[in-house]
Amino acid sequence: MADNHDDLVDYEEEDDEVFKAIAAAPAAEPEAAEEAKDKKGSYVGVHSTGFRDFLLKPELLRAIVDCGFEHPSEVQQECIPQSILGMDILCQAKSGMGKTAVFVLATLQQVEPVAGEVSVVILCHTRELAFQIKNEYTRFSKYLPEVRSEVFYGGTPIKRDQEILRNKELCPHILVGTPGRILALIKDKTLNLKSVKHFVLDECDKMLDQVDMRRDVQSIFKETPHHKQVMMFSATLSKEVRKVCKMFMQSPLEIYVDDETKLTLHGLQQFYVSLPETDKNRKLNDLLDTLEFNQVCIFVKSVQRADALNKLLNDCNFPSICIHGSLQQEDRIARYQSFKDFNKRILVATDVFARGLDVSRVNVVVNYDVPESADTYLHRVGRAGRFGTKGLAVTFVTDEKDEEVLKAIQSRFEVQVPKLPEVIDPSTYMNS
Repeated sequence: MADNHDDLVDYEEEDDEVFKAIAAAPAAEPEAAEEAKDKKGSYVGVHSTGFRDFLLKPELLRAIVDCGFEHPSEVQQECIPQSILGMDILCQAKSGMGKTAVFVLATLQQVEPVAGEVSVVILCHTRELAFQIKNEYTRFSKYLPEVRSEVFYGGTPIKRDQEILRNKELCPHILVGTPGRILALIKDKTLNLKSVKHFVLDECDKMLDQVDMRRDVQSIFKETPHHKQVMMFSATLSKEVRKVCKMFMQSPLEIYVDDETKLTLHGLQQFYVSLPETDKNRKLNDLLDTLEFNQVCIFVKSVQRADALNKLLNDCNFPSICIHGSLQQEDRIARYQSFKDFNKRILVATDVFARGLDVSRVNVVVNYDVPESADTYLHRVGRAGRFGTKGLAVTFVTDEKDEEVLKAIQSRFEVQVPKLPEVIDPSTYMNS
């Protein structure tokens, strides 16, 4: 990618690391759940298992009902019964199928809060994802007031984190964070991980497939006890990365839902538009005018292009907002929350937003710039059509390099991405 800052993968504490991971899917609409009933990976399993069958704490079941969950997804059916028994888990399942809920529920079920001791560590590779995972813990621990969770990431004053950790009354039992900040707190002796019983990596492929990232994770891992539960999750997991993951684990339960080629999303319509670079803005304008949508994510390849396109859209009276890695941390979180709260309907973003972040109203994704790989494509288009619902993805293709990536996408996922037709029936990508 042209601008590495877009990926938010900077490991220096001054710049603050960031990683990204996958969040629990939102509650399914009854119609969507019914429609998905017979689909592999849907939220209504073959045996229509209920969350009560997992023998979870009553406090957790109450929170699950409050969140609107009715039936566990396939990945939840496969993972939760073993994960709540403390088994190591290595899980690959497509975007929007509730992987986050697996480790949130499993750790809340098992945690035994002790004042001043961190029992659970969750690492992810972006600040936004850490923020989102913390919110999931808040939702599901609603009736467990004695369990405290916190999120630590770069871009915020480290002094606040240090003060929280030094105060036994405030010290979290469950700690969500990005590796750079967590490592900094370990090195200054503020954070003690000797009581950790559960260690989780979300978007583990992103965190382990590059040597420098892996080194940070390993340094944190070494500070935890030898005997603990390790769980790792991602939507994309190559066989090479699986081997690396298993080096951190002891005889893990391996769950590969819709393995390798079958990672495309049910209900997601995918098309491409072949056009010169100079026609992209006009075509995007046409799409935003003609498509019916709740919210749209538009992905570009650099910070500069994100800012420029966002300005252009606002000048054309489209209610857009943009998120990228060059923004101040508080501004990024505020913009993410504003979009999630439906204050804006259009988001222009770099790939900082492509992984894991869950905004349930997004039903259209536009790849204004083609992603650099098939995996990134999957994560991008996974922002639409989450939880087995309908969605639409349109990719702009301008040159031979773009065409090669599109071929790789079709080959990798065994899917045909046809040309965008003149007219698309809204019922194919809008949920009723």
